[in-house]
Amino acid sequence: MPNPQLNQHGELQHLLTIEGLPREVLTHILDTASSFLSISDREVKKVPLMRGKSVFNLFFENSTRTRTTFEIAAKRLSADVINLNIDASSASKGESLLDTIDNLTAMHADMFVVRHAQSGAPFLIAQHLQNTKQRHIHVVNAGDGRHAHPTQGLLDMFTIRHYKQDFSNITVAIVGDVLHSRVARSDIHALKILGVPEVRVIGPRTLVSSHMEEMGIRFYTDMTEGLKEVDVIIMLRLQNERMNGALLPSAQEFFKNYGLTLERLALAKPDAIVMHPGPMNRGVEIDSAVADGSQAVILSQVTYGIAVRMAVMSILAGN
Repeated sequence: MPNPQLNQHGELQHLLTIEGLPREVLTHILDTASSFLSISDREVKKVPLMRGKSVFNLFFENSTRTRTTFEIAAKRLSADVINLNIDASSASKGESLLDTIDNLTAMHADMFVVRHAQSGAPFLIAQHLQNTKQRHIHVVNAGDGRHAHPTQGLLDMFTIRHYKQDFSNITVAIVGDVLHSRVARSDIHALKILGVPEVRVIGPRTLVSSHMEEMGIRFYTDMTEGLKEVDVIIMLRLQNERMNGALLPSAQEFFKNYGLTLERLALAKPDAIVMHPGPMNRGVEIDSAVADGSQAVILSQVTYGIAVRMAVMSILAGN
């Protein structure tokens, strides 16, 4: 079955998940994102690549940070941006997801950026656009359920490449609530596609999928063992809103066993970088001394996120 994200020429048509994408596509996105950063890497240039195009941000689930970075990215590409808070509008009146899409398509949308609490919602929209011959409209998944968050995965890869240059000789540890984390899934697929030789997952058994080892991931329940000599530490947010039942005794207990402190950071390589998709729960996943310390690259991730989202949108719009 052909990849629904690629057109017949193998070019990106939608970005729904990192899983199954060729390495060349990922590298092309990362290289394109580099071109949008100024020499200082602190500023993102404005370019007219999407002038006259309409980008609809469809957020069926709240996320101020992700929506804002998509909005900034689209505006830096000179697109017209329409933000729709669906919770407060059509969905609450009983309109179906695809009815909403049909109505917005009639308003001459060129791209939908979709965040949804249900896994698979962006795939459903992309399939519907294909079936209704609206192939000029592109879909970007901004996070669906527990499934995927591809632009977060790509901005994480951009950050790692920026600080480590090369994927072929590093060890990456992903720490925390992997079970409920779409970021962890996207990161793991991207790290594997880009050739990272060792990916570790660290967390309590109740918060790690039983399929990790099948994916070639090394699983640790102990921070002391898992963090030894790693180059990159990706801390995950404790996903309170996606947890069902008592998978953890308490946030304090979690921090005691799995919080990243200066002492634990010292187990990694001296030049290890610390990442976090945000928003951080200080004193739960990460100690403030680490979050504000010299090895944390968390604010750089936010800046690079704008460039990566610009790259994704401009590549899609260029097809």
